[in-house]
Amino acid sequence: MLRCKLVLPLALAAALALSGCQNTTPTQRHTATGAAVGAVAGAGVAHATGGKAATGAVVGAAVGGTVGYLWSKNMERQKQELERSTKGTGIKVTRTDDNRLKLNFPADITFNSHSAVLRPQARTVLNSFANSLRRNPTTQVLIVGHADSSGNAASNETLSLQRANTTRSYIFSRKVQGPRIQTEGRGAREPIASNYTEAGRAQNRRVEIFVMESK
Repeated sequence: MLRCKLVLPLALAAALALSGCQNTTPTQRHTATGAAVGAVAGAGVAHATGGKAATGAVVGAAVGGTVGYLWSKNMERQKQELERSTKGTGIKVTRTDDNRLKLNFPADITFNSHSAVLRPQARTVLNSFANSLRRNPTTQVLIVGHADSSGNAASNETLSLQRANTTRSYIFSRKVQGPRIQTEGRGAREPIASNYTEAGRAQNRRVEIFVMESK
């Protein structure tokens, strides 16, 4: 009983700490939250069945960490639609490890440096994306804005969120409804290339859109 009391808070606290950490990605935070829930469930099962609390919590955390989103026929169809509509634009459409559909909008079609104004080519692609969302009203969307490191930390945080919000506002203007679309600004904290070159900074100055269908 004492081990159960000790292990459960430790497993839960560790997972929740990661889920709330500002330096983690949305994928990491979602996985950590699942792990926290799984740890609670696993330890509960172990206690109820007379097993070891430590084993139950670890197994539960592993299961919880893999509980993500549903990759359905609907999601696969959306992926294929978006691959066709973005072909030749430089936008990457991929499936993430936790079954989300990810669109990476590079700087050369989205925003100029230090700007949150959408470029015309991005609007064209977002028109197709909005059409896809209207055909799939049950999916949820997270838009994450990023900046390069050319500004200070505070201005980069603001700019990255402005880019995400600008993208969402444009999608809303295409008659996509409501709170199903959330935004987040990550500043310059998640570079995908070197910030020491213009080409690298251009890659880091981006918007990522995640589409997911809950289980």
